[in-house]
Amino acid sequence: MIFKRLVIATTTRQFSSDIKYVQGQSPAPKIREYFYYIDHEGMLFLDDARIKNFTSCFKEKKFLEFFFKRLRLNDGDRYREHFPFVSPCGRERNYVRCDDVPIVFTHVYRDQEGSERLAYAHAGELLNVPWEPTRVCMFPLSGRVYHPAPVRYGSVGLIRSKLAIELSKYFTFLHGEEQPPTHFTWNGVEHELDRDWWKDTYINQSDKSVE
Repeated sequence: MIFKRLVIATTTRQFSSDIKYVQGQSPAPKIREYFYYIDHEGMLFLDDARIKNFTSCFKEKKFLEFFFKRLRLNDGDRYREHFPFVSPCGRERNYVRCDDVPIVFTHVYRDQEGSERLAYAHAGELLNVPWEPTRVCMFPLSGRVYHPAPVRYGSVGLIRSKLAIELSKYFTFLHGEEQPPTHFTWNGVEHELDRDWWKDTYINQSDKSVE
């Protein structure tokens, strides 16, 4: 049942809009604007790319590190409704929309000190956060799994489907599978899950339906 939901959750959400733009447009002297899209696997594309798959996404890890380190919530007046995030770079304004949330975690690894980290944005291990097994959150309706992310990204990130399917093996549902999991076993240790942390994040403050 959980595996089926996780597979269904990989379907890309549809986005329709009459928003008009031209890549590289200049709304003011020496200002350029570009538009990007992040899919549910965390791959970055030009928003107007007709085909969005692994061959057309951005892959250069240093560029991805540069781009995502500057990414933040769009608190300006331009395009905020349709592109809720922006990655400013000098005189460039890179507006970003996403299938779900802009940060997608790809894998867990151990750093040189032996601490577990969660990598994101397909930048190898250049971008990462501490792995917090007590704050993994899965919504049964969508099947999507989330984990805390830095505040500038809205404080929440999505765990990519491949990793989510692997992690789902270790959930315990004391209240039934129609409710979020209550416990998560990691490295042989059972953790009681904090099931409320996400309520103060972007996914609860936006118009997204997650439960």
